[in-house]
Amino acid sequence: MDNAPRQRMPVAFFGHGSPTNVLEDNRATRTWAQMAARIGTPRAILCISAHWCTRGTFVTAMPQPQTIHDFGRSLPAPLFDQQYPAPGSPELAQRVQDLLAPLPVGLDQDWGLDHGTWSVLKKAWPHADIPVVQLSLDMTKPEEWHYALATQLRPLRNEGYLIMGSGNIVHNLGVLQWSDTAFPYPWATRFNDYVKDRIASRAFDGLFGIRNRGADAQQAVPSMDHYLPLLYTLGASDADDDIAFLSDEIVFSSLSMTSLLAEHRAAA
Repeated sequence: MDNAPRQRMPVAFFGHGSPTNVLEDNRATRTWAQMAARIGTPRAILCISAHWCTRGTFVTAMPQPQTIHDFGRSLPAPLFDQQYPAPGSPELAQRVQDLLAPLPVGLDQDWGLDHGTWSVLKKAWPHADIPVVQLSLDMTKPEEWHYALATQLRPLRNEGYLIMGSGNIVHNLGVLQWSDTAFPYPWATRFNDYVKDRIASRAFDGLFGIRNRGADAQQAVPSMDHYLPLLYTLGASDADDDIAFLSDEIVFSSLSMTSLLAEHRAAA
């Protein structure tokens, strides 16, 4: 592995919302492009997406991952034509496996890039020329386990790799209001603000056991898949990072598009 010194990479969380964002020009997609411009060009990207849920932990290790269209046929036909032919990085996959030892991490040859990854990256780095690797979510583990696992990935930042989570702080599809003028539910706003407050004050332990933290949390996080990627971003951050909240809005009443970027604080 190349051990040449590199500028410390930020860590990012993308509130990815609907895969149809890849077909649109809106506040969120423009924010993703702005985040990419601010980050620059990583050596490779390690993405923790809400849409690769497993028992055990796996990392994609193929040289050319497929673009996975992991959504229903009710969505617009042009979505199924979307491709994001970024290369993979067996080297990064091996590095992740080494960093997470002794946890057994399977080197996966079958998955690829799901829409939690490519629908964001196609707007952020549209040329698909940066290698991309995905790390799966072991859904048998609690929140604090995922956060702790992410702390083991921090060395990647000094090696030129971008760690990014892709999910949503508030993600309740069952009560969406399909209107561009729909107001956020009060519980969605309260929960989104609660999470941002805990992040800003670095009281991350207040983000564990989240479904035991009242009715707002239970409505905002009916399942853990879209919430857990946020904890990887926070776990890979450190006390020397400044955290900025971006694209901070709730759409369709119950879908938070809040993204964040944690960047190393410049020396005074």
